[in-house]
Amino acid sequence: MTDGMAPTQDLLSGIMTPDASGQPLAARMRPKTLDEISGQDHLLGHDRPLRLLIEQSQLHSLILWGPPGTGKTTVARLIASQCKAHFIALSAVLSGVKDIRAAIEEARYQAQKGRRTLLFVDEVHRFNKSQQDAFLPHVEDGTVIFIGATTENPSFELNAALLSRARVYVLKALDVGALGEVLVRGLRMLADRLPDSEERVVLETIAKASDGDARLALNLLEIAWTHRSADYLVSEDLASILGDHARRFDKRGDVFFDQISALHKAVRGSSPDAALYWLARMIDGGCDPLYIARRMIRMATEDIGNADPRALQLTLNAWDVQRRLGPPEGELALAQAVVYLAVAAKSNAVYAAWHSARAVVAAGGSEAVPIHLRNAATSLMQSLGYGESYRYAHDFDEGFVPGERYFPEAVGEKVFYEPTERGLEGKIREKLVYLRKLDADSDFQRYENDADLGDPGVSNPKTP
Repeated sequence: MTDGMAPTQDLLSGIMTPDASGQPLAARMRPKTLDEISGQDHLLGHDRPLRLLIEQSQLHSLILWGPPGTGKTTVARLIASQCKAHFIALSAVLSGVKDIRAAIEEARYQAQKGRRTLLFVDEVHRFNKSQQDAFLPHVEDGTVIFIGATTENPSFELNAALLSRARVYVLKALDVGALGEVLVRGLRMLADRLPDSEERVVLETIAKASDGDARLALNLLEIAWTHRSADYLVSEDLASILGDHARRFDKRGDVFFDQISALHKAVRGSSPDAALYWLARMIDGGCDPLYIARRMIRMATEDIGNADPRALQLTLNAWDVQRRLGPPEGELALAQAVVYLAVAAKSNAVYAAWHSARAVVAAGGSEAVPIHLRNAATSLMQSLGYGESYRYAHDFDEGFVPGERYFPEAVGEKVFYEPTERGLEGKIREKLVYLRKLDADSDFQRYENDADLGDPGVSNPKTP
């Protein structure tokens, strides 16, 4: 058991005795003071910002953002209790505009009695735009102090108008030590004693399986205690409860995108070990392997490109293996591909060139295709001069036409693609330097105002 799980007198102070209320252990264990809240010292420790506001009763609207089981509802209730405010709780899953109106009427009634109202909305991100907008005038005029709780990124899920009227506080997932403290208190409530040495191992196992969620940890403890095989908990009591318990992985929320971002950055940073770690985390959390394969295609094209074109093919092959065979063969193929991506030579030259080309097209008009590049598919097109004076590359030495132009004249000559000297792109760079020198030495001019293309890596007056 970790040091953070060692019981102390402070840890056990204020513990409620077991009752027959029928409430889950997590509900009976809800902290009654700020000091009983575990794992949020960055907000609620002594002299920390949120604690100071609560102790000074300087309430303002706020958003509590954090993973499940980190104490968002508890913090809201304790704020109301500490500041002697009337507490109204709504759930965005169950409530609508009618419930919001009723809450506002109750808040106005409390205001007439000289009492502030704290309106707490759990899972506020579940409210749509119009429902969120319904709070704005009442927050603005001080009818309610608004506290919203969300597991989703507020900047994406909440209206800008509501977000601008509330300060965001981020709650953290509880580490194993903090969860251990909660579980020791939970066992004290269930058994009226401290854990023995083997039970401490059991509690640590539960803490690790709970993945930062105190409510889940207490639920698992209560189930284990109810179905224990003896007077004391033993490791065997957990086998049927935990099973293959997946780590926290929200398939559409921040954790999802954070882990994808971490995998991508590990590949870009040429760290095969970290890339394998994040791949394993995502697979372990239940992410669709085909989604991971699709994102790996992005890595191969954005961060490797022509420095090693084999990376794209290997990733496509891994995708195909996963699609055809599934796990475990498919997962191993993805692991092989992600390691290759991580160790491959890196270049974002194609990625940068593509965005530069898109920017030039977006900023310009619909320039006509130069007449010498048009296909003369009919006699009318031939009579109009389509394809006239086009010079066929294969008729020239090295399959290259010095001095030829392929951009519209109004656009001018652009250099988008600047290959690096890494991997295969080093050879590509050498080739382009040579071809551009042939262009520069050519006497041929397709347009009146032609200028030299210059060399890769050298400032070009016609480069955007």
